[in-house]
Amino acid sequence: MSLILVTGASRGIGAATAVAAAKQGFAVCVNYHSDGDAANGVVRQIEKDGGVAFAGQADISRESEVVRLFSILDNHGPITALVNNAAILERQVRIGDIDEGRLQRLFATNVFGTILCSREAVNRMAVSRGGTGGGIVNVSSAASRIGSPGEYVDYAATKGAIDTFTLGLAKEVARDGIRVNAVRPGMIETDIHARGGDPTRIERLQGTIPMNRPGTADEIAAAILWLLSDAASYVTGSILDVAGGR
Repeated sequence: MSLILVTGASRGIGAATAVAAAKQGFAVCVNYHSDGDAANGVVRQIEKDGGVAFAGQADISRESEVVRLFSILDNHGPITALVNNAAILERQVRIGDIDEGRLQRLFATNVFGTILCSREAVNRMAVSRGGTGGGIVNVSSAASRIGSPGEYVDYAATKGAIDTFTLGLAKEVARDGIRVNAVRPGMIETDIHARGGDPTRIERLQGTIPMNRPGTADEIAAAILWLLSDAASYVTGSILDVAGGR
């Protein structure tokens, strides 16, 4: 059974992706930072549906914890897929109110964590290192295109870094049998907006979405799993917008 790691999988897009991956036959590591109850809830849901899953706690912004997480994965079989979903968002501010601490937190999780997890996955998947290849999907954001002015320009910058990393890593590891792509969600119905201090953000900005509705976590999960599937076997270095036309 193929093993997949989904970071930040205790809720939202990560949880939906973990459940969808299990339905497609993956054994799933449900990574979480601090909400073990929520992560174990996702595991129970997968097991109820007949799938295989286990929770793996790690703060991916810390290299030592990423290494520990992957050492746990090694006990469950070779990893063949990674979804770099974990990310944080802080309260809406303009540039004049951004401080170093906020930047350190955002980049440590959203960028450093993605790169560190990818490093560990590549070291295990690469054909040149004895692996059998695999797939990596990074969860970016439409914010990287739009810039999120007056709201989250720093968060948008972290997602711009993810886009660039996706393109470069895809070219670097293609001959090692690893495909690397990204999904760029638009406005999605999750609790991320409330965590950013604007629980009514979707209602306020829905009119800017050409399809005139927000997306769902399940719709993003479907795009991620397609990119990891054999149906996308010739797709690498691509960034798929799933944003309702926005």
